[in-house]
Amino acid sequence: MNAGGISTLAGWWMKAVAFTELLKLRLSLLVAFSCAFGYVLASAETNWPKLVLVFTGGFLISGASIVINQILEKDFDRLMNRTRNRPLPTGRVTVEEAWIFASLIFLTGISILYISTNVLTVLLSLVSMLLYSFVYTPLKRVGAIAVFVGAIPGALPPLLGWTAVRGEITYEALIIFGIQFIWQFPHFWAIAWLADEDYKKAGFKLLPFGGKKDFNTAVQIMIYTLFLLPLGLLPAKFGITGIDSAIVATVCGVLFLAQTFSLMKDGSRKSALRIMFGSFLYLPIVQIAFVLDKI
Repeated sequence: MNAGGISTLAGWWMKAVAFTELLKLRLSLLVAFSCAFGYVLASAETNWPKLVLVFTGGFLISGASIVINQILEKDFDRLMNRTRNRPLPTGRVTVEEAWIFASLIFLTGISILYISTNVLTVLLSLVSMLLYSFVYTPLKRVGAIAVFVGAIPGALPPLLGWTAVRGEITYEALIIFGIQFIWQFPHFWAIAWLADEDYKKAGFKLLPFGGKKDFNTAVQIMIYTLFLLPLGLLPAKFGITGIDSAIVATVCGVLFLAQTFSLMKDGSRKSALRIMFGSFLYLPIVQIAFVLDKI
């Protein structure tokens, strides 16, 4: 291969890497896993090909939402240290390319769900994308209400997995939705506490009580984390799972809650960092425990 061919190949590779970065793979995979989690809990017997399709559809729709979020925030991302090297602020991907990419993966994802699931699941997927991309994103510059709005599409993936099987929203679906909904408040606020200086550069206002890193905000984080304890017991109470996963959820909930007391005590970055990492561990561990208990 001549130098020109190598250069062209390298260019295509760099572009592919940039598009992959736009997807935020860890976040998109977490969303897809939550869809699969809801699907398995709702299933009497797992249909593996359909599970793969639900996982893939959830991944692609989540990815499209995340790409649109970055398109709308590209000018703000340039202002923050943590985001200035993303593909759009650096020009590695143009806005036009990003819109085409988002449209293609969204249409592919929604088509997969339309073919493999039902109308309700498709509609909920649309609602999730619209809320995240076009409501939550602009509200980030308004106030902490953005966290409440963003928690709705953030909690919809397990609900989508459930409706993909059952075709309806049942009380069991609302329980698993509720756990993921409440989990997002300590998760988001811990990140906002850590990124507060960067967020202020872009005008983002995600912390409660006027965006202050104070005792009142730390108490709010503690209260929402506390709610996870009774919520984690509901799947066992209503027969979705068993006692083993209830024990795991309780232990994880207590450990997660314990981390919030340090933040109330010292308000330090280190304490907020522990809560953030605790939130990253809590949700997948509890969901895996529920799935294992179910099967």
